[in-house]
Amino acid sequence: MEINGIAHIQLTVADFASAREFYSKLLPFLGLQPVMEFDGFFYCVGARTGVAISKADDAHQGERFVQRRVGLHHVCFRARERAHVDEVHAFVQDLGATIVHAPEEAHWAPGYYSVLFEDPDGIRLEVNHVPGKGLLA
Repeated sequence: MEINGIAHIQLTVADFASAREFYSKLLPFLGLQPVMEFDGFFYCVGARTGVAISKADDAHQGERFVQRRVGLHHVCFRARERAHVDEVHAFVQDLGATIVHAPEEAHWAPGYYSVLFEDPDGIRLEVNHVPGKGLLA
């Protein structure tokens, strides 16, 4: 058996209103369109990818994401072109996202180029580009 990628990722957020505002702009910019929304839940699909955000239980309101805690480390979206990484960087700056690192090359793969930023809850998001087919083709 071989799976056909990841169907969706669901992120639990403490400040749903701020996250909803952020993701309702970011995800369509990345080519994902809203397909479902109800109280405390927002879901977008596109480019063979689904991303949902959902409101944390009341007991966890006011908490922030901790990258090194058990669970999610970060989410990385793959760009089709290197220039798209730069476009995302400019876009998320306009959204007021915290930029962890501006677009830069890294050693993860030949030509690896990425930007790393945080959503309103501090969840780290990356957009990268690797030229050619890379390992995930």
